[in-house]
Amino acid sequence: PTSTKPSGQVFSGDGTYFTPNTGACGKRNKSSDLIAALNKPQYGNVDKKSPECGKCALVKGPLGQVKVQIVDACPECKFGSLDLSLTAFEKIAKKKDGRVKITWSYISC
Repeated sequence: PTSTKPSGQVFSGDGTYFTPNTGACGKRNKSSDLIAALNKPQYGNVDKKSPECGKCALVKGPLGQVKVQIVDACPECKFGSLDLSLTAFEKIAKKKDGRVKITWSYISC
């Protein structure tokens, strides 16, 4: 069996959604991809590729959970918050909610 060793740390903040294009990590994405933009405090310099690029996270919201890959930065997001693709957001909340409380942690991809 493969072990997904827990990183231990759980972050909490707001979950929102955005329309992906070419992200800060340099990869082009679509709304159907299960991706996230990481808040600026955790991402670092949004003008550069972060060491967080390509990492995966398990995001939990009001309606469930979703595994996403960090591919972008969210300059206006506060610490602990993630901006998700609409497809990922709809796995944890209703689109009409727009902004929901989430918790998340890093997991293996």
